[in-house]
Amino acid sequence: MDPISIQLSTRNLWSWLVSLLSKDTEWLSDKMRFFFPNMDLGPGNEVSDPEQRVILQLRKLHAQGLATWQSFIHCVCMELEVPLDLEVPLLSTWGSEDGFPSHLGAEEESQPESQLHHGLKRPHQSYGSSPRRKQCRKQQLELSRRYLQLLRTSTQQRYRDRLSGLGQPLASHQAYIPPILQWTRATVPLDTQQGAIMRDIKAEDGTDVSILDLFNPRTKKGPRVTVLLGKAGMGKTVLAHRLCQKWAEGQLDHFQALFLFEFRQLNLITSFLTLPQLLFDLYLSPESDPDAVFQYLKENADQVLLIFDGLDEALHPCSSRETGDPEGPGTALTLFSGLCCGTLLPGCWVMATSRPGKLPACLPVEAAVVQMWGFDSPRVEEYVSHFFSAQPSQEGALAELRANGRLRSMCVVPALCRIACLCLHHLLPGSAPGQSVALLPTVTQLYMQMVLALSPPGCLPTMSLLGLGEVALRGLETGKVIFYAEDIPPSVIAFGAAHSLLTSFRVCTDPGHLQTGYAFTHFSLQEFFAALYLMASPEVDNDKLTHHVTLNSRWVLRTKARLGISDHLPTFLAGLASCACRSFLGQLAGHDEAWVGAKQAAVVQVLRKLATRKLTGPKVIELCRYVDESQETELASLTAQSLRYQLSFHNFPLTCTDLTSLTNILEHREVPIHLHFEGCPLEPHCPEALVGCGQIENLSFKSRKCGDAFAEALSRSLPTMGRLQKLGLAGSKITAQGIRNLVKALPLCPQLEEVSFQDNQLKDQEVLDVVEVLPSLPRLRRLDLSGNNISVSTLLCLAKVAVTCPTIRMLQVREADLIFLLSPPAETTAEIQRAPDLQENDSQRKGAQSRSLTLRLQKCQLHVHDVEALIALLLGGPHLEEVDLSGNQLEDEGCRLMAEAVLQLHITRKLDLSDNGLSVAGLHCVLSAVSTCRTLAELHISLLDKAVVLMFAQTMEEQEEPQKRAALLDSLTSQMPSELPLSSQRIRLTHCGFQAKHLQQLCKVLEGRCHLGHLRHLHLDFSGNALGDEGAALLAKLLPGLGALQSLNLSENGFSLDAVLALARCFSTLQWLFHLDVSLESQHILLRSAKRGRDVRAGGFLPEFPAGADFSEFSRLRAPRSFCLRECQLEPPSLTRLCATLEECPGPLEVQLSCEVLSDQSLETLLHCLPRLPQLSLLQLSQTGLSSRSPFLLADIFSLCPWVQKVDLRSLNHATLHFRSSQEREGVCCGRLTGCGLNQEHVESLCQLLSKCEDVNQLDLSHNSISQESALYLVETLPACLHVREASVNLGSKQSFRIHFSKQEEAGKTLRVEELWVGRAGVLALLEVCAQASGNVTEISISETQQQLHVQLEFPHQEENPEAVALRLAHCDLGTHHSLLVRRLMETCARLRQLSLSQVNLCDDNDASVLLLQSLLLSLSELKKFRLTSSCVSTEGLTHLASGLSHCHHLEELDLSNNQFCQEGTKALMRALEGKCRLKSLDLCHLPLGGSTLAMLTQGLSHMTLLQSLRLSRNSICDLSCCHLSEALRTATSLEELGLSHNQIGDAGALHLAAMLPRLPALRKIDLSANDIGPAGGVQLAEALTLCRHLEELMLGHNALGDPMALELAQELPQHLRVLHLPSSHLGPEGVLSLGQALDGCPHLEEISLAENSLTEGVPHFCKGLPLLRQMDLVSCKIDNQTAKLLAASFVLCPALEVILLSWNLLGDEAAAELARVLPQMSRLKRVDLEKNQITACGAWLLAEGLAQGSGIQVIRLWNNPIPANMAQCLHSQEPRLDFAFFDKAPQNT
Repeated sequence: MDPISIQLSTRNLWSWLVSLLSKDTEWLSDKMRFFFPNMDLGPGNEVSDPEQRVILQLRKLHAQGLATWQSFIHCVCMELEVPLDLEVPLLSTWGSEDGFPSHLGAEEESQPESQLHHGLKRPHQSYGSSPRRKQCRKQQLELSRRYLQLLRTSTQQRYRDRLSGLGQPLASHQAYIPPILQWTRATVPLDTQQGAIMRDIKAEDGTDVSILDLFNPRTKKGPRVTVLLGKAGMGKTVLAHRLCQKWAEGQLDHFQALFLFEFRQLNLITSFLTLPQLLFDLYLSPESDPDAVFQYLKENADQVLLIFDGLDEALHPCSSRETGDPEGPGTALTLFSGLCCGTLLPGCWVMATSRPGKLPACLPVEAAVVQMWGFDSPRVEEYVSHFFSAQPSQEGALAELRANGRLRSMCVVPALCRIACLCLHHLLPGSAPGQSVALLPTVTQLYMQMVLALSPPGCLPTMSLLGLGEVALRGLETGKVIFYAEDIPPSVIAFGAAHSLLTSFRVCTDPGHLQTGYAFTHFSLQEFFAALYLMASPEVDNDKLTHHVTLNSRWVLRTKARLGISDHLPTFLAGLASCACRSFLGQLAGHDEAWVGAKQAAVVQVLRKLATRKLTGPKVIELCRYVDESQETELASLTAQSLRYQLSFHNFPLTCTDLTSLTNILEHREVPIHLHFEGCPLEPHCPEALVGCGQIENLSFKSRKCGDAFAEALSRSLPTMGRLQKLGLAGSKITAQGIRNLVKALPLCPQLEEVSFQDNQLKDQEVLDVVEVLPSLPRLRRLDLSGNNISVSTLLCLAKVAVTCPTIRMLQVREADLIFLLSPPAETTAEIQRAPDLQENDSQRKGAQSRSLTLRLQKCQLHVHDVEALIALLLGGPHLEEVDLSGNQLEDEGCRLMAEAVLQLHITRKLDLSDNGLSVAGLHCVLSAVSTCRTLAELHISLLDKAVVLMFAQTMEEQEEPQKRAALLDSLTSQMPSELPLSSQRIRLTHCGFQAKHLQQLCKVLEGRCHLGHLRHLHLDFSGNALGDEGAALLAKLLPGLGALQSLNLSENGFSLDAVLALARCFSTLQWLFHLDVSLESQHILLRSAKRGRDVRAGGFLPEFPAGADFSEFSRLRAPRSFCLRECQLEPPSLTRLCATLEECPGPLEVQLSCEVLSDQSLETLLHCLPRLPQLSLLQLSQTGLSSRSPFLLADIFSLCPWVQKVDLRSLNHATLHFRSSQEREGVCCGRLTGCGLNQEHVESLCQLLSKCEDVNQLDLSHNSISQESALYLVETLPACLHVREASVNLGSKQSFRIHFSKQEEAGKTLRVEELWVGRAGVLALLEVCAQASGNVTEISISETQQQLHVQLEFPHQEENPEAVALRLAHCDLGTHHSLLVRRLMETCARLRQLSLSQVNLCDDNDASVLLLQSLLLSLSELKKFRLTSSCVSTEGLTHLASGLSHCHHLEELDLSNNQFCQEGTKALMRALEGKCRLKSLDLCHLPLGGSTLAMLTQGLSHMTLLQSLRLSRNSICDLSCCHLSEALRTATSLEELGLSHNQIGDAGALHLAAMLPRLPALRKIDLSANDIGPAGGVQLAEALTLCRHLEELMLGHNALGDPMALELAQELPQHLRVLHLPSSHLGPEGVLSLGQALDGCPHLEEISLAENSLTEGVPHFCKGLPLLRQMDLVSCKIDNQTAKLLAASFVLCPALEVILLSWNLLGDEAAAELARVLPQMSRLKRVDLEKNQITACGAWLLAEGLAQGSGIQVIRLWNNPIPANMAQCLHSQEPRLDFAFFDKAPQNT
C-alpha cells in the first residue's frame, strides 16, 4: 500500500487496535500491570464485554501521558503479530510525538490530530467535523507527493546524465563492484527478546554486510545513525552516490525521500541555515508551500534518509546548542548534530562517511559503525574482468594481475584498482607479458604511468602538469579541495577536464547563490600532483620539500583551523624519490638527472632519520609505506633493522596494503621479529600480505573483527612463514569453517612451538579438531584453547589425548581455561621453557619414554561415573606427577575411588580432591585408603575449607637414579613449599569437628603408620577442632605411642590453662618435644622438636629441609627447651602450679610469659620460684604491664638467685632475665632498667642496692627522663662510690645514662658526656669544664661534631708541689685573662696522659683556644698521646700548636690525620717532630707532604728509633719521595705497621721499599693499596715480603700487579699471615690458583680479599682448609655456577668463616643450590652477600631451605637478582633473613 494512502486511512487504526487487543486480553492485562505496578486499575477489569474492557484500558494508558502511550504502541508492534502494512502507519501516527492524539473518544471514529508548523496554534477539532480542514490536509498530501516524485525524478536524471557523460571509450567502466563492508559497532535493542521477535539488526563485531543491510526498515529501537568508515580510495563517496542511484531506481522503497550532501561543499556556506533551507534551498525546492512539505517530512521522518559524505572534512566542531531554538539556524555540522541527536527531524535515518579517526562528539553512542575494507582478491579479479569485458586484452590483464603480487595488493583499494586497469589498458597492447612488474611496482609509479598513459606519445605536457600540481599544492596548504574558475588557469582547466582529472559541479555558498566549482576526481590525485610539483618545480627548494616529509598520526584531529596535508602526500614524495622516477621527473622539470637526484636524496635523508627513531605502531606503518614506496634497498634494510623485537599494534585500523608495506620492509631484516595485533580493525583478507614473510617468529591477533574469511586467509599464509614459532588468534568470531582451514594449515608448520586459540567460542568438535593435530607438531610446547565451550565428554576425550600423546606434559582445565603443555622429545629438559602462570613443575623429566603427566581438571562438573572412566583411562598411561580434580562433584564415593587408586596410578607429587563434597564418613574412607601408601608425604583434609590434598615424595629408586646436572637442579627447584622429604610425613586434619572421643581411633590409625618402618618423622596438625581439656589430657597419654612424631599443632581446640599444664608435663615424657608455644586467648598451641625447619614457623604449615644425622644430633644436644605462654592471666596460684610443673622439665629451659598485667604479688611469686628451677636459662616477660615497684623487685633477684647473669627491664613492659648455666655459675652481672620512669630517689636507691652485689658490672638507666640535677648529683658522688669506675651521660635525644661497676675499689673514674652543648661550647669552654673536676684528669677527648666530651679522673686528688707548679708556669707566656684558667687546668691536669681533639674548630675565637692549648701543652710533663684529627686550625694557630708540641718530649703517639692544613702550617708541625725520640706511633694521613716538608719529616724519622706505626696515606708520595722515606726508615727497626696507601708510588718506589723491607724485622702490617705499582714492582715486593717473617697483614689491592706477583708471593708466604687483600690487582686464573694452593692450610689466615679479579677458571680451591678464616671477599670476580661448586666445597673446610661476599658475579640457581647444601655445616657463618647475581626465586627458595636447618646466619643479601617483587616479599615473609632491599638492614659482623 502507498504510504500516503496509509496516512489517509488512519481512522481505522483505533478500531483495528481494539480488535487486535480483544483477542489477547491477557497480554494487555500484563502490560497494564507493567505500566501501573502500584495502582488499582479500577473497575475496568470487572466489565464483562472484552471489547469495552480493552477500550477502558486503552483510555487509561492514554491518560497516563505521552511517554507511556508511545512505549505501549512500540510494545504492540514488537511483541504482537502486526502486519507490515499496518505497523508503519501505527508507529508514524501514534509512535511519535507528532502523532500523539489529544484525546481518545468513546467512538471508534475518533482520530488524532496532526500538528501544524512550529509556532502555529489551532483549536482542537476532529477531521470529520471540518470539511475545510480535510481539504487542506488533502492539498498538503498532494503537494508532498508531487515533491517526492520530483525528488526521485531529478535524482534519476542526475545519474542518467552522469552515466551518459562519462566520455569513456569502455562502457564496462560503469560496472559497480561492492566493496567489503563489516560491522564494527551496532546497538542491540533494549529488550533482546523483543528484538528477536522484530528481527532487528543485531550485527556483532566482524559481521560482513551488504549495501542493503545498512538500513533495516524494521529497526525501531536500533540505531538510525550509521557511520561508514574507510580510508581514502576505498569508495565511500561512490557508495553514497550508489545508494542515491539505487533509491532513484526504486530499490530502497522504504525511503520516500533521500538527500545527499558533501561536507566539502557544505564547508563553503558562509551563513547559518535552518533544516528546511538545507533541504530545499541547497538541494531541491518544492513547487510551492515548502512548509507543508517539510511538515510532511517531519511526520514521516522514519522514511527519510540523509547522507553526509566526508564527515572527516567538516571544519567546525559540533555545537552543544544548550540554549536557543533547536530548530533555529546553524552551521551545517550543527544541523548534522541535531539530526543525529533527534532534535531535528526526529526518527529520520542518517548516514555519514568518514576516514578513520576521531569522530565528532555529536554522534550518538548507539550509532552503527561500518568499516569499508575495499576489495579482496575475488573482487579485484571481478572488477578487472568487467573493466576489460569483451576485449581481447582481458585474459592478459588477469594474467598480469595474478603474476604481480605487489600490483594485486595495491588493487585492494578500489581507486587504485581503477587506475591500475587504465594503466594496463595502456600498456598491454604493445608490451611483453610480465611488463607490469617493472612498470607498476608502487602506488606512485602507478599514478606516474597513468599520467604517461593520458599524455600524447613522446610528448609530456609539462606546463599543464606543473600547473595542476601548483593548484593542488596550494589547495593542500590552505585546506582547500574545491576551486573556482579564478583559482585555476583556463588551460589547466581544459587539460584536467579533457583527461577526467578534474570534475565540475554546482556549489551553493548561500541560499540562492550558485557557482561552478572544480575538484580533483579523487583526493589522492590532488596529493599526487602536489607531490609532483614539489619534486619537479624549480621554485621549490629542499627545505620546503623536506618540510612535507612527516609521519602523520592515524587519528585525524578536528579543529576550527584549516585542513592539514593528507596522509598520502609524504607517501607520494617517498615514491617519487625512487630511482625509477628520475627520468620522468627530469623530463617534467626540464633539468638533468643530477638536479633531480639532489631532491630525491633530500627526501631519502629525512626518511633515514625517521627510520632510526622509536615510533608508535601507527607511525611504524606509515614509515614502512614511505620506505616501501621509495624502493631504496639500503633504506629498507636500515628501517627493518631498527624495528623493535616486539612490535605491537593497538586499536587502529589496518588494511592489507599496510601489512604489505610492513612485510616488504621485513624482507630486509636479518633477525626475527614478534608482531602483535590487539584491538585493530583488520581487513578480512589482510593475512594474505604475510605470505612468505620468513622473519616473523611470533604472530598474534586479538580482535572481534576476525572471522572465517580472516582465518581462511591466515591459513594460506601460515605454511609460508618458515620461522614462525608462536601463533595466537584470540577473541575472534571464527566458526567451524574457519577452524577447519586453520587445522589443515597447522601440520604444514612443524616449527610451531606455541599455539593459542583463546576466547573464540569454539564448540566441542572444533576443539577436538585442533587437538588432533598435536602429533603433527613435533616442536609444540603449549596449546591454549581457553575461553571456549566444551562438554564433559569432550573433556574426557582431551584427557585421553593427554595420556596417549607422548609429548604432552600437562593438561590444565579450570572453568574457562584449557591449556596443553608439551615437551618436544628431541630437546633437552633444560631447553624447555616454563609456564610460570601455571606453576608448571616437571620435576622428574627423563624424556618421552619415561614422561610424567600433570592433569588438572578443576571445576569441570565431574561426577562419580566420570571418575571411574578417568581412572580406567589413567591406569594404562604414563607416570602422573599431579592430578587435580578440585571443584568437581565427586562426593564421598568419588574421593574414595581416587584415594584407593593412588597406589596403582603412581602419582609422584600431588592429588587434589578439594571442594568435592567430602563428608566425615568419606574422610575416614580416605584415611584408610592411603594408610599403606609409603610415598605419602602430606595429607591435608579440612572439611570447613573443603580441602583434600595428598602430597607424595619420590621413591628411593627415583632418588638414586643418576641424572644430568640440569635435571638435578630442576628436581630441586620443582619441590612445592608444602613438600617433605621421603622420611617425613605430615597429617593435617584441620577444622573437621573432632572431639576427645575421636582421638583413640585416630591415634590408633596413626600408630599403625608409625610402625610401617619407613617413617622417621611425623607431623600432626589437629587445629580447628573441638578436643577441649579432656582431649589434651588424653593426648598427653597417647603421644608416647607416636614415636615418630616431631610436631603437633593443637590450635583452636578450646583449651584452658589446665590443658596447657597437661601438655607441659610432656617435656619429661617426650624426648622429641623441645618447644611448647601457647597463646591461650587466640588458641594457638604448637608442640615441636628442636629442628628449625620452616615447619616450625607459621604454625607448622611449611616444610623442614632434610639434614644429615650428625648435624641433627648435634643440634638436638645443644638446643634448649622452651615454654612460651601468652595471652593468659597469670595469678599467683597459676604461677605456682606452672613452676611446679616445669620443675620436672630437663634443661636448659627457656620460659617466655606474656599477659596484659602482672601484679607485684604475681611477680614476687614468680621470682621466689626461680631458685627451684636450676635448669632455667632464660625468663622473659614480654608485652606484660609491670608496676613501678618491679625494678626494685627485679634488682633484688641478684641476691635472691645467685646464677642470674642479666636483668633487662624496658618501659615496664618487657623484662628479660638471663641465667648462667651450672658450668658458669661465676661471672659478671648487669642490669638494664630503661624507660621505667625512675627519678633521682629511685636511682640513688638502685645504686645503693646494686653496689652491695659484687658481681654486678653495669647499670643502664637510659631513657628514664633523668633530670640534669640528678645526673649532676650522681657525678658529684662518683668519688664516694668506690666500685664505680665509669659514668656515661647523654640527656639529649639519646637519653642514655650508664654506670659501670668493678669488683675492686677503683681510683680511676671515667666520665663520658654526650650533649648538644658540647658541640656548641667550643674547645675553650670545654677545657674550662675539665678544669673544674675534683680529681686528677688523666685523659681528655673532645669531639664537637659528635657532641662528645670524655674525661678520665683519678681519685683522690693529689696536690702538686707549689714549686713544681711555678716551674711549669715559667714556660708559659700568659695574659692575665688566661692565667687563672691555666692555673686551674694545671692543677687538675697535672697527670694528663692523653689529649684528643676530633672534629673541632679552633678558628672561631681568634686562636684563643690554640693559645690555651699551647700553654697547656707547655705544662704537661706526662702527656704521652696527642690527637688532632678532622679539625680546622688557622696557619697562625698551627704555629702556636707546634710550639706547644715541641716541649712534649714524652710523646709516644701523635695523630694529625685527616686535617686540611696548609703547607706553612704543615712545615711548622714537622719542625715540632724534632727530638721526639720516644714516639712510637705517627699518623700524618692527608697532610701535604711534598718537597721541603717531606725532607723535614724524613729528618725527624731518622731519629725515631722506637717508632712502631707510621701511616702516610693520601700524602701524594711519589717514587722520589719513597726513596727518601726508605732511607729514613732504615733505623726504625721496631716498625710494625707501615701505611702508604692512596699515593703515587710506582715500580721505582716499590723497588726502594723492597730494598728497605728486609731491614724491618718486626713488621706486621703493610698497606700499599691504590698506588701505581705494576708487575715489575710487584715481583720485587713479593720477594722482599717473604723475608718479613712476622708479617700478619698484607694489603696490595688496586695495583696492576698481575699474575707474576701472585706467583712469586705463592713461592713462600709469610708464616703468620692473617690478612691478605688483593682486590682489583689484575690477577688471572694462573696467579689465583697458585695463591690458593699456597694459602691452603695456613693456620693463622683470617681474611682474604680477591675482589674485582677475573676468577672464571681460577677460583681458590682448598683441600686442607683454613681453620681461622673469618671473611672471604670475592665480589665481582665473574664466578659462575660451575666455579661455585668448588667454592662451596672449600667453604666447608673453613669452620670459622663468618662473612662470604659473592656479589656482582654470575651465580645462578645451581650455585644457590650448592650454597644451600653447605650452609647447615657452617655454624659460625653470619652473612652471605649474593647481590647482583642471576639467582631466581627458585634459588632463593633453596637458600631459605638451607637456612631452615639451624644455621646461625643473620642475613643473606639478594638485592638486584631476577626475582619479582611479589615473590621477594613472599620469600622474605617466610624467611626474614633473606634480604632483598637496596639498603643493608642487617648488622655486618666482620
